[in-house]
Amino acid sequence: MSQQKCQPPPACGPGFKSPGDAFQKGPREKVIFVTCPNVNPSEAADIIASVDVDPDSETFCKVIGRLQMPHLGDEVHHTGWNACSSCHSDALRKRTHLFLPCLNSSRIYTVDVSDPRALKFGKIVETDKLAAFGVSFPHTAHCLADGSVMVSTIGDERSEGRGDFVLLDGTTFCPLGKWPADGNGTRFGYDFWYQPRQNLMLSTEWGTPNKIQKGFDPSDVAKGDYGNCVHVWDWQQRRLTQSIELSSPEGQMPLEVRFLHNPNEATAFVGTALGSAIFHFWRDPNDTLPQMCHRLAVAIPPKKVRNWAMDLMPALVTDILLSMDDRFLFLSCWLHGDIRQYDISDPFEIKLVGQCFVGGSVHTQSGVEVLEDKELKTQPEPLIVRGHRVEGGPQMLQLSLDGRRLYVTNSLYSVWDAQFYPELIRLVEKCPF
Repeated sequence: MSQQKCQPPPACGPGFKSPGDAFQKGPREKVIFVTCPNVNPSEAADIIASVDVDPDSETFCKVIGRLQMPHLGDEVHHTGWNACSSCHSDALRKRTHLFLPCLNSSRIYTVDVSDPRALKFGKIVETDKLAAFGVSFPHTAHCLADGSVMVSTIGDERSEGRGDFVLLDGTTFCPLGKWPADGNGTRFGYDFWYQPRQNLMLSTEWGTPNKIQKGFDPSDVAKGDYGNCVHVWDWQQRRLTQSIELSSPEGQMPLEVRFLHNPNEATAFVGTALGSAIFHFWRDPNDTLPQMCHRLAVAIPPKKVRNWAMDLMPALVTDILLSMDDRFLFLSCWLHGDIRQYDISDPFEIKLVGQCFVGGSVHTQSGVEVLEDKELKTQPEPLIVRGHRVEGGPQMLQLSLDGRRLYVTNSLYSVWDAQFYPELIRLVEKCPF
């Protein structure tokens, strides 16, 4: 989302003083920033694009700015701000730059987005800087209250599996060191989220970069090259306190993790990709040990299919997010093609309240025949936008502050895109953009 500045008086830093303030008073977004990995990574570089989402603008729904990476094959993926609401009380902090961790090249770009129509590079953290810490395959970037930015990493210096975290200065963008106090990581890494007031951080697991980069092979799951654990960290002491192994099959490949926005709650949700489920995490206030409890909250059944890579097609939950008022959870099913909305007002009684289809692999024009479906009576129709069929499936999600507008992209990871959605690759190759 575009940065929103606080108007004096009183002077303040970026973001909002509370989640409720953001939900009730946050202005409507006018620009979103989208990372775009190139479908021909050996021939052309990735870009980050600015898209106008102001309905009153003459360039509404158009790309108004773009910046091409200076190298080939980076695989831009997630982004994170240099400063956020954690620094709201610091008037000297400004939300001006996005951090772009690149999976394949292990670079981290910083991009000045102060003018969405004229994006420009800040500092580029090169591959060797991360290798010096014994890490690679950077993924999630989150800004912290002390002004630094923490980035999760998925691999070691040889691109074997290793979950770790590095810190960068939020002003100079220079690497500062590793976050774990003892220097030790976890078996695998992926996403993380923190709840400082509860002295908690949770992190998740994808798999081994060397395997991920070759495309998805189900046999790699059986060999133990993909994760199924959620890790609990002591935020203040920066140490691992608990590793929770999620039961199979629903617990396979936990990716995105989200705490409730309410800083007084020790409640979180994790979506599992291959397991196609949502797990609910909480801390029992009556427990003498500060351990996190968990339960399977939602399980999306696979579909029995024909003319596809496997006989059973998982939903593949690749992203989840929570509304700012902590009332709804949204998730994307990259293979089934649907986005789901759950009411989580009572985290122990989650209810499905909304569903829509954005592409996917089971619509009536997909060529896939659904033989058995425990949820749908008929296959959904494809989504047609401006005369074009949407290819790929719903992946990354971003919700407006007021919870009224949901933005979605359709690319997961280039090699996996080509494996599961070859038509998406062919379509983009023909695109004049």
